[in-house]
Amino acid sequence: MKKILALTLAVLLLCTPLLVSCQKGAKYTVGICQLVQHPALDSATKGFKDALTAILGDDVTFDEQNAANSVDTCSTIVSTFVTKKVDLIMANATPALQAAQNATTEIPILGTSITEYGVALGIENFSGTVGTNISGTSDLAPLDQQAQMLIDLVPSAKTVGLLYCASEPNSAYQVKKVSEYLTSKNITCKDYKFTDSNDVQLVAQRASSECDAIYAPTDNTVASCAESIWGAVSEKKTPIIAGESGICSGCGIATLSIDYYDLGYKTGEMAAKILKGESKVSEMPIEYTPAEKLTKLYNKEICEAVGINTAELEAKGYKAIEK
Repeated sequence: MKKILALTLAVLLLCTPLLVSCQKGAKYTVGICQLVQHPALDSATKGFKDALTAILGDDVTFDEQNAANSVDTCSTIVSTFVTKKVDLIMANATPALQAAQNATTEIPILGTSITEYGVALGIENFSGTVGTNISGTSDLAPLDQQAQMLIDLVPSAKTVGLLYCASEPNSAYQVKKVSEYLTSKNITCKDYKFTDSNDVQLVAQRASSECDAIYAPTDNTVASCAESIWGAVSEKKTPIIAGESGICSGCGIATLSIDYYDLGYKTGEMAAKILKGESKVSEMPIEYTPAEKLTKLYNKEICEAVGINTAELEAKGYKAIEK
């Protein structure tokens, strides 16, 4: 009998770590590194958390951190996530994704609010699947359609300023594509790069005085300074076509934009599949917003300020931005 009891105890002791492991495996910690606080990124993070919570319930907890628009802080945040051995990292915006890429090759990483992954990760001839521990969602809207929107809404524009942050590679990618399109339509384009939020107003003011219209791409610094940009260009009443709805809400007349909440939600669904073992991150292609979900939006107050007829915009299928 003693031998049987001893054998039973030994089996239980051997199984206990497995049981604990299985119980622990059902609980997930997800680290969220968001570059900066502004409406687009905030919506993406909310969508991401809502999706994971809807699917995993109380089995997921979030370690949510904001880098206050600092690349160095992004690196510190994701390094902490790696030390804590989180189960997955969500990187919201390009600098956060680049920091995560540099921090780990093992923990699954999902990016969101990333315009072009090939540019962000330094991958030439990007095929759509990263193939490592990285995947995610893209906020890229059709740039040729945004450029055409500028032509349609500001037909008198002969010179267009391209306003963006010099430290954001995806912004440079967007303005390059928009510039190529506008140039093919015999419109002169000028770059107006700023270093950070400290000089954005001055650069925007200069662009306003030298150009007939401005294109502002999906750019995190532009988004965080959108109202200041409108303050800089409002005296000249220079119309701005924005890369996304958050920027348009602060300084633009119109945009062709995705829904950042939906983008984040899709990222959360991808995360759930990875955590549950249903999909491998290395095999997951980057997800894009379908064309039918893109929305033409206009900013009523700014359109009226620069003399654009909003009734005509609505007749063309534009919807007013809800503030």
